[in-house]
Amino acid sequence: MKSKIFILSILFFLTTGAISAQAKNAPRSIISTTALIRKYHDQKELSGMQKGELLELYIERIKVLVKTLPYIALVTKPGVTMGDLGIPDDSEHKKVLDNQAIGTTAFLDTTVEFQRKMMPYSDKGNLIAAILFYEGTLKSLHEFNDLN
Repeated sequence: MKSKIFILSILFFLTTGAISAQAKNAPRSIISTTALIRKYHDQKELSGMQKGELLELYIERIKVLVKTLPYIALVTKPGVTMGDLGIPDDSEHKKVLDNQAIGTTAFLDTTVEFQRKMMPYSDKGNLIAAILFYEGTLKSLHEFNDLN
């Protein structure tokens, strides 16, 4: 009985290790796959929302912009990998991409904390204007694609 548990435990750890190793070697997207806007809004729609809802939209748009804009000379859509662009998928380039992801995450954590503490004091009209501006910027990425 003990030997069966021991063997099953070893198989479990080997399987977990193999799956983990495959995940590390899988190509990663340059732009985070979470950098998507589910829905764009108009001023009338936003005016009918509570300030808390507006704050969440505002933060979501900031996250998408931060995860997208630094990379538009390479790519404008999530899901594109280094290999897709002809960038060598070697350890040096992976490390640079990993460091960028870590830096972006740290920046966003600090920014979101700031937004949650300070933006509730902002004027609702200013939040609406900022959301519309951010959405306009994100929509313009479609035009950017057409320039190429």
